[in-house]
Amino acid sequence: MASKRIADEPAYVLHRYDWSETSLILEVFTRHHGRVALVAKGAKRPTSSFRPVLLPLQPLSLAFGGEGDIRTLKSAEWVGGHVMPTGEALISGYYLNELLMRLTARDDPHPALFEVYAAAVRLLASGDPDALQWALRAFELLLLKEMGLLPALNLQTLTLQPLSPDDRYTLVPEAGLQWVPEEGRQAMSGAQWLALDAALNAANPLTALLRDCADLLMPLQRPLRLMLNYHCGVGALRTRQMMLDLQTL
Repeated sequence: MASKRIADEPAYVLHRYDWSETSLILEVFTRHHGRVALVAKGAKRPTSSFRPVLLPLQPLSLAFGGEGDIRTLKSAEWVGGHVMPTGEALISGYYLNELLMRLTARDDPHPALFEVYAAAVRLLASGDPDALQWALRAFELLLLKEMGLLPALNLQTLTLQPLSPDDRYTLVPEAGLQWVPEEGRQAMSGAQWLALDAALNAANPLTALLRDCADLLMPLQRPLRLMLNYHCGVGALRTRQMMLDLQTL
């Protein structure tokens, strides 16, 4: 584990835990170092400069150093750019954070995924309800692809046969992309899956998904949820259950 001091590192706070009466343990997602655990000493004191800054879904610039699994936060600055998401968008942001906590390993850099996350958070903060849903589906797809958990969307997973544009296929957590004999609620045409595959492999996949495949993202909600639950090893993610409970109320 490198002991050198890291400065001016773009980051977001994913989660925070009480460490003592005055300090916090932070899980942060950084551009160049992946998910990192930091101790923020004295962050709970009323006079701490960390107190108003270490908020989730806010772009930060951090300096940290030390050895071991948990390093020491030296400084934190808010770099601005957007306001805190509110309401459903705020819970959706916590959902993105939970996915990163469950599916990424510490000290495993994913700079491209960091940029996708930052763009998704900006969309959540925009207040556009359509953008919110598009951002969630696009992030789920790109996270699964980055983690090597998304099967190729231009082939049938078990047979490696190319897709027929007119046939219909569905995404199954344990078996990948499968042909279905008749039209199903979660099935899409081969042409639609091929369009998604092209967007995912574009130079800027998030932009390509939102520009060219926005109408294809909504039918993916249930298949992607089942796939994420499968790879996270849970029946339902906490933040999704929270959202459902609030909608019931």
